[in-house]
Amino acid sequence: MVETVIDAYIAECPVERQEILTQLKQVIKDVLPEAEEKIKYGIPTFYQNENIVHFSNAKNHIGFYPTPSAINHFEIQLTPYKTSKGAVQFPADQELPFELIREICLWRLEEMKRK
Repeated sequence: MVETVIDAYIAECPVERQEILTQLKQVIKDVLPEAEEKIKYGIPTFYQNENIVHFSNAKNHIGFYPTPSAINHFEIQLTPYKTSKGAVQFPADQELPFELIREICLWRLEEMKRK
C-alpha cells in the first residue's frame, strides 16, 4: 500500500488516536476524491485549487479547519463544539460527528467550485 503524507502524519500520532484519524481522513477523501493530500501548516490538508479542509491531532481534541466561511455557514450545527474563526475542536473523548464533517466538506467543495 502506498503511504500518503497524511498516512505518515497519522502514523506519528499516538496509537490510540490513529484509528479515528484514519476514519476522519477516509470520510474527507470519500467526499473529496480529487483533492490532493498535502501537509500544510504542519497538518493534513486536502487541496483542490485551494485548501479545502485541514485536520490535526491535539492533546485533548481533534482539530478540523474548514475555513471561516464554513464555520459561519454551519454555526448552528457546530454549537456543541468549541469553534474559532476557522477551526472546530472535537473533544477527543467523544465520537466524531462524521455526517456533519461530510456535509461541511461537500459545502466547501461547492464553495470552491463557485469561485
